[in-house]
Amino acid sequence: MKELKNIKFWLFDLDNTLYSGATKVFDQVDKRMSDFISSKLNISKEEAKKIQKNYFVEYNTTLNGMIKNHKIDANEFLEFVHDIDLSFLKEDKHLDYEIDRIKGKKIIFTNGSRAHALNVTKRLGIERHFDDIFDIVSADFIPKPSLKTYKKIIEKYKIEPQYSIFIEDIARNLKPAYELGMKTVWIENDEPWAAEFSDSDFINYKTDKLSKFLKEINDQK
Repeated sequence: MKELKNIKFWLFDLDNTLYSGATKVFDQVDKRMSDFISSKLNISKEEAKKIQKNYFVEYNTTLNGMIKNHKIDANEFLEFVHDIDLSFLKEDKHLDYEIDRIKGKKIIFTNGSRAHALNVTKRLGIERHFDDIFDIVSADFIPKPSLKTYKKIIEKYKIEPQYSIFIEDIARNLKPAYELGMKTVWIENDEPWAAEFSDSDFINYKTDKLSKFLKEINDQK
């Protein structure tokens, strides 16, 4: 891992990466998406759930599918689905300490919204560490893993891919980063949609906990 001492740009996914997927925060978002679709399309919750999952698979985010097929207001969708209870998400002092120790530009790269990222990082007590948040609006609603979006974030922040690392829980989202020259880290989990392709060559490192991975890098001094 000594090569990671030269990293200048740190890209972090948000959900199930900066916090453990075991907290089930995203389960709330998932339910809110079904509620939104059910209401907007005037269909049952069961039908809405099917559409939600089909769009996620086909378009990489449910939002992308809703925009393409139903011309919804994207901002309304984002505000609705991220109106969730985060009161049980506690400060992560270990993560706070390890993120503080790493040097370089630190950016959140998420298919969610900026408001959601701010809410989560404030609850975790780590919001001060990040230079910016590149959310789905910044990406013109073109979600990961579209190569176009990775090129856009590189251009916006003048990122040097060979000195960059991307940390993410959905394995397939690491492929474009790797192909552009970044190091990649997969946050291990058992979700079928996230673990698919997790044995691929485009994953350089795997960890079951972000703070532990960062500590290994920081302790190499």
